Amino acid sequence: MDRKALESFIFESWGIRPDYPFEGDGVTAVFRHPSNGKWFAIAMRIPRKRLGLSGEGQMDIVNLKADPALIGSLVSSGEGFFPAYHMNKVHWLSAALDGSADEDTLRSLIELSCVTTLMKRSWRRDRG
Repeated sequence: MDRKALESFIFESWGIRPDYPFEGDGVTAVFRHPSNGKWFAIAMRIPRKRLGLSGEGQMDIVNLKADPALIGSLVSSGEGFFPAYHMNKVHWLSAALDGSADEDTLRSLIELSCVTTLMKRSWRRDRG
């Protein structure tokens, strides 16, 4: 799956288009729930070395929220999944958008992230 396929899958599944909240950065795309504003995916372009990969240049990734046990299993597989870049590594993971991450697994993870973040209430609202 590449970035275009990611955006298409999310739009076709939930009717959500990316937004670009970082001024001057037209590359980092955030996908959020219209009802609560929570992110369920963020697509970024980062240097390969940030993921511990060899070679020069940058690559597209998507960060997704998932169950910690699932994250550990996917990351240890070494097949396009990494500890989350620039996010909580316990609850988020990064997936390469270069075809190395299994597309069916990636689609399931996007759905899981979408459902998980929609159901989770904001701590600010829970404080009373």
